[in-house]
Amino acid sequence: MKIMAINGSPRKNGNTAALLEKALEGAASLGADTEMIHLYDLDFKGCTSCFACKLKNGPSYGRCAMEDDLTPVLEKIGTCHALVLGSPVYFGDVTGEMRSFMERLFFPNLAYSRNYRTIFPGMLKTAFIYTMNVKEEAMKERGYDKWTEKNESLMKWFFGHCESLFSFNTLQFDDYSLYVSDMFDPEEKMEQHKKVFSLDLESSFELGKRLAQND
Repeated sequence: MKIMAINGSPRKNGNTAALLEKALEGAASLGADTEMIHLYDLDFKGCTSCFACKLKNGPSYGRCAMEDDLTPVLEKIGTCHALVLGSPVYFGDVTGEMRSFMERLFFPNLAYSRNYRTIFPGMLKTAFIYTMNVKEEAMKERGYDKWTEKNESLMKWFFGHCESLFSFNTLQFDDYSLYVSDMFDPEEKMEQHKKVFSLDLESSFELGKRLAQND
């Protein structure tokens, strides 16, 4: 069994990457072969609306025709058993790199047929991991849960399965005194990180195990 994690954060050692690594550890504990992809290492663009993936009898029907660093990643996803996407929340949404990745992942699998169906063969277990610098109450007040629900719904529609994990009020700096950040309480942030983030890591480990289980 192969499980892939896609890191949509520019940081390879930040909160998002740590949670993704823990999910892969959980999957590996059940014998899964795992791989992490860092999107910010790749040179790629979002969908260019060339429609080559929709061309009747075309050589790229059902797959993205663009050739760049994302091409081999998408090919690997087509052969893996589970996929977990991780992103920090920037201005109420995933990062730009993650959004571009999602366009390239989704659009080739969408058939412009009357029943508006997915043409992805079989089922792929998927999950989202989100990290954000706000508390859970603020997430709901600002409506972030609406677009995370949309993302989960899309993944279920295309691939048959999805679940989401959220890490709130994350620690951004090691030393808040070095930055203009007086809207935050550094002591509260550090305490949150010590007590709650460790629990988030445990939840991510269990998420990875669920993805690696044979149903």
